[in-house]
Amino acid sequence: MNSSSLPKQFALDIGHTPKPSLSNFLAGENLALHSALLALVKSWEMKTPSLVSENPLNQRWIYWWGPEGSGRSHLLSAIGDAAQQLGLDRFSLSPNEPISWVRLEECLPSLSESEQPSVITVDDVDRLDERLVASLFRILNTIQASKAVHIFMSGNAAPGVLRLREDLRTRLGWGLVFQTHLLGDGEKIEALHQAAQARGLVLSPDVLPWLLNRFYRDMPNLMALIDALDSYSLETKRAVTLPLVRELLQPK
Repeated sequence: MNSSSLPKQFALDIGHTPKPSLSNFLAGENLALHSALLALVKSWEMKTPSLVSENPLNQRWIYWWGPEGSGRSHLLSAIGDAAQQLGLDRFSLSPNEPISWVRLEECLPSLSESEQPSVITVDDVDRLDERLVASLFRILNTIQASKAVHIFMSGNAAPGVLRLREDLRTRLGWGLVFQTHLLGDGEKIEALHQAAQARGLVLSPDVLPWLLNRFYRDMPNLMALIDALDSYSLETKRAVTLPLVRELLQPK
């Protein structure tokens, strides 16, 4: 099945969808990265350094990479939102919003002098164009000498094999580097169960194994289907059973 064959009911208002957070992330093989991020958030809460390392950038500079659906964007959003909830300055950068890079560079000199932590997230580093690559290079140079600016970046490959200029690839590896891994089938089912419970959605036991075998196997689309089932169940006032799932996915 592909997205073009999905029925009209699949287009939903997903405003009720829980935001990505560190607490609703199922770590699986990504436990080391998840634990490092939790420790950082704890240090912001306690206003104390969290990591002991020979490399001081390990406390403020993390890059992770992996395939689509392995939680890269979820974790970026989660760490950014955690910082924002604690009242820290938070800047979210991506290839799709060039103006946000300009705004960050304008205020970065003052941020770099502050002892109050601030957080920058950069998604899809592998998709940056030449202008944004130059911007990220300048940002990293400033952060290196800063007092409390944290940067979290993600891409689809390890720093050394990214199709970016050499000096930027080198800098991406100056802090901590993690690989993100896809969940196994059992872990996917557990994550989908958690997502359903967060929405107050009760699924019959045969629904998730059937979806995993017949539907998409990547987590973003599976999570979108949980939202679809939630809305369709409310709309039809019916429990989420296999017949309801088949009805939802039946092309109209």
